[in-house]
Amino acid sequence: MTPAFDLQAQLRMGVGGQDFGGSRRIALLHAIGEHGSITQGAKAVGLSYKAAWDAVDAMNNLAGEPLVVRSPGGKGGGGTTLTERGKQLVEGFQLMEDAQRRFVAQLAQHPQGSPAQMALLQRISSLKTSARNQFFGKVSRITSGAVNDEVELEIAPGQLLVAIITHESAEQLGLAVDSEAFALVKASSILLATGSAPLKLSARNQLTGQVVRITPGAVNCEVVIELTGSITVAAIVTQASAQSMGLQLGCTASAIFKASSVIVGVPA
Repeated sequence: MTPAFDLQAQLRMGVGGQDFGGSRRIALLHAIGEHGSITQGAKAVGLSYKAAWDAVDAMNNLAGEPLVVRSPGGKGGGGTTLTERGKQLVEGFQLMEDAQRRFVAQLAQHPQGSPAQMALLQRISSLKTSARNQFFGKVSRITSGAVNDEVELEIAPGQLLVAIITHESAEQLGLAVDSEAFALVKASSILLATGSAPLKLSARNQLTGQVVRITPGAVNCEVVIELTGSITVAAIVTQASAQSMGLQLGCTASAIFKASSVIVGVPA
């Protein structure tokens, strides 16, 4: 007897080979647009305030332009709104969901392949990364060496990120000036500094902005810095370090990390 075949599908979007988000993230954008508040938007979709901001940071960074921005005025001194690009993304996703539902309904009547095959496809197509910082942009410069190449990636107008990868990896990835690529950096690989920038350090990456969120923990805290273009960088530092540096909302800080700490990838 042929086993019952329950066909289900979930629509997701990818940017630069990285998971941009599925229906829940788009639902968050929609809720933020409706309520004008990330707090109320998070409640509407069942997310914590921090999880909602993490999702917004990831979407803004991967989009390469702001989808969600803070606005003056509103309850508590400021609200949160969608940009035109953010509104277009929500509308486009809703149209794709409608088309997907019709496609799945037709496919369910004549399923091709077994549930085991479908499960295998799901496993190999759902790769995710634990890296807190995910950036998407274009290669602006490549300096080739005998062993390693230095790759410069523009993640926002005026915001450059430098990575050191092997020459062989650069060739295998097909990296070239103006080609699209993404960069991953763990929050634990980032050092924070306050004061005038750029600092005289050997680290190639020094991204300066304003502290917009501090999430305390028992020992460590997560500090999020907003750069120009609503690009954000998250770092994990000890509570003692954050206090000794005088980190607080609105202060200027720099995220510092080595070029060798950056992982580079390209769209599949």
